[in-house]
Amino acid sequence: MKDDGLNRSAVLVPILYKDGLYHILFTKRSHQVAYHKGQISFPGGRSHESDKDLLETAIRETSEEIGLQEQDIEILGELDDHITVSSRFVISPYVGFIPYPYDFKVSRDEIDELFFVPVPALLQLTDVIQEHQDINGQFFRTYTYDYDGRVIWGATAGILHQLLDIWKAISGAQNLNS
Repeated sequence: MKDDGLNRSAVLVPILYKDGLYHILFTKRSHQVAYHKGQISFPGGRSHESDKDLLETAIRETSEEIGLQEQDIEILGELDDHITVSSRFVISPYVGFIPYPYDFKVSRDEIDELFFVPVPALLQLTDVIQEHQDINGQFFRTYTYDYDGRVIWGATAGILHQLLDIWKAISGAQNLNS
């Protein structure tokens, strides 16, 4: 991307197999972080000049936030970049399969909570809110997921929506609903 004033960042979308079902790992950000306080997100953060690429950013930040080590992540692919309008970040999401159980080491400075959501439950949600927003003449489609009282919105919901669309597309050919 050209220099557009956006902060480069990357996240890992961790998928794991637990209790006979695929789950997605989410974090709830602490109120001590600079951006997106208290929001549900994927582990990740801002790119550093020392990162060779955005995948390294996602892995480094994931390790710092939840203690997941690079050798324990099987990268499955990359999703489309997502922009946070208010905080001016462009987020590059990477999907990775991780082992479970795992001895996560959560950084309480950055993360208040780590939790898992079964993919079938997300696929079956019927009350996903889809809105169209006009921000400075640009139209954005936004999503909001409410799972068990946890509200997933913003860029995280956009990333999740794309992943679930892909999941639905391939689940007919393979048994990935469990």
